[in-house]
Amino acid sequence: MRGLETGHGRLALPAFLPDGTRAVVRSLDAEDVAASGIEAIMVNMLHLSTRPGTSRVARLGGVHRFMGWPGVVASDSGGFQVLSLIEGRPGMGSVSPKGFSYRLDKGHSKKMLTPEKCIQRQFQLGSDIMFCLDCCTSLEADEERQRESVALTVGWGQRCKAEFTKLMERRGPDARAPLLFAVIQGGANPELRRQCAEQLLEIGFDGYGYGGWPVDEEGRASEMVALTASLVPSHLPKFGLGIGKPHNLAQAFRAGYRLFDCVLPTRDARRKRLYVFDGDPSRVALDGDGFYRHLYMQDEKHAGDQEPVEDGCDCLCCRRYSRAYLHHLFNADEGVAARLATIHNLRFYSRLIARLRAETGQPVSHGQ
Repeated sequence: MRGLETGHGRLALPAFLPDGTRAVVRSLDAEDVAASGIEAIMVNMLHLSTRPGTSRVARLGGVHRFMGWPGVVASDSGGFQVLSLIEGRPGMGSVSPKGFSYRLDKGHSKKMLTPEKCIQRQFQLGSDIMFCLDCCTSLEADEERQRESVALTVGWGQRCKAEFTKLMERRGPDARAPLLFAVIQGGANPELRRQCAEQLLEIGFDGYGYGGWPVDEEGRASEMVALTASLVPSHLPKFGLGIGKPHNLAQAFRAGYRLFDCVLPTRDARRKRLYVFDGDPSRVALDGDGFYRHLYMQDEKHAGDQEPVEDGCDCLCCRRYSRAYLHHLFNADEGVAARLATIHNLRFYSRLIARLRAETGQPVSHGQ
């Protein structure tokens, strides 16, 4: 599969989606993101439903107009964020067949996130790619919890599909439908993964995402990543949710995933950690983690270094500024430091994606 047809154009695959959780890729505007070679962004329905509200975004013309982004927008369901909020904190919420009950802060009233609300709010955003509500689990969850997660994920997926179908029927036969993806859970249990995939495939979705933690405690890709991909027919797109380390991304690509999102490159940029290819990116072998390295811009050795962050990179940061200048900007706590570093890291990822696209025989555009 080389591309997805969406309401905002064809998205070539593979593709990396930086996380624009609150309808913004932190420290950048939409033009910065596009200039980095990025063609799609992942926003978060839960955060946007809290502030400014998905209904308000709808009144303002949808998420694309709201954030000034002409490309593809995917929206996460918010299930992972709710789990993170309530895990180990029973007073903050709970999970039931109905959905997630949660409170954002102590003292706030509880809210309910159901599969139906999940889909309704993503329609309000106007997303091109939507995700069903799923029940993610922690690394420490026992088998009983994993089985509950699969049962809830499948049940919620069925309800999401029903709500999606109902809302599309209201729009009429000529309305273009967004893509609806389901998420495969099952923890580290192959049989549960298989059961979840089979039941979700029977319901029928446009694509499928990897659910759960994609890396183990040592930072290596979980065996479940490749197994989950093998459970989905090759003609259906597979989304490596949360797969962000460059070598894990390349490994997941070889397993069959074509869509990826992660906060890692933008978060690392703000923390002064920049990615550079260790050699010619068009020739370096993408096996293991030896094809790239990190520069830590707080290191004093960069204070007098007049070289760009990466020789040969065509991003704004590398074209115009030196490592010494970026080191100075971070030390001076200037906001533009995060902008330049984020531009570079996203450009690194778009160049990696271009390399992977070349492996599928696709032409690479100038912007990549």
